[in-house]
Amino acid sequence: MTGPSASFGFQDVEPRDKPRLVRGVFDRVARRYDLMNDLMSAGVHRLWKDATAARLNPQPGELIIDCAGGTGDMARRFSRMARAAQIRRGGDDARVLVVDYNAEMITAGREKGSEPEMAWAVGDAQALPLPDQVADAYVIAFGIRNVTDVAAAVAEARRVLKPGGRFLCLEFSRPVSGALQKAYDAFSFKVIPTLGEVVAGDRASYQYLVESIRRFPDQRRFAGMIEAAGFSRVTWTNFTGGVAALHQGWAT
Repeated sequence: MTGPSASFGFQDVEPRDKPRLVRGVFDRVARRYDLMNDLMSAGVHRLWKDATAARLNPQPGELIIDCAGGTGDMARRFSRMARAAQIRRGGDDARVLVVDYNAEMITAGREKGSEPEMAWAVGDAQALPLPDQVADAYVIAFGIRNVTDVAAAVAEARRVLKPGGRFLCLEFSRPVSGALQKAYDAFSFKVIPTLGEVVAGDRASYQYLVESIRRFPDQRRFAGMIEAAGFSRVTWTNFTGGVAALHQGWAT
């Protein structure tokens, strides 16, 4: 291979090939996406997502981009929270746009039902179908490690956010203790692919997803990428000892 490469699990592939390969994974797992996250986090991802939604604190009248939004479980949280705030104090309806590269994921999400605030679009995190400085908040949960160019996706988030807009990224990360890392590695590499094979009949997709976590930058490196894209006050919060981390920044 000549020139820059992209990671597909532990493989290095041509950047032009990664979107097709990732799309194949999510075509296969779309109907079992929530099950996939349950397997990979032992069900704790639901608490992490609740904490992310609480940190976002959706408000009436806001446009929130749920990028790589999959089946819409985050968008539903945002919609309900914004509506509750609207009931308390009035204001315009919030709008929550779910954008995902994979049409099968969007279809699966629509079949689960929408909230009134939600809209759906097939789109690329590296080239969002939106004008500059239009969104109040951008959230990407368990999706950014699957894009071809992570830095480009973060820069695109900055492009579509208004000055002062909030960027939140929830992603699997690095456990902060060696003992937890060893235990998580054993669970990830020995248990998750086997569960994927038994439960979903798809070992390869779950093997990729485990490997993709290990190739993603750790908390500090990813924070540096967010700052390099033009965000200020960049912080991260570790969940479950760093098994996942929530990064946050503000568009300047």
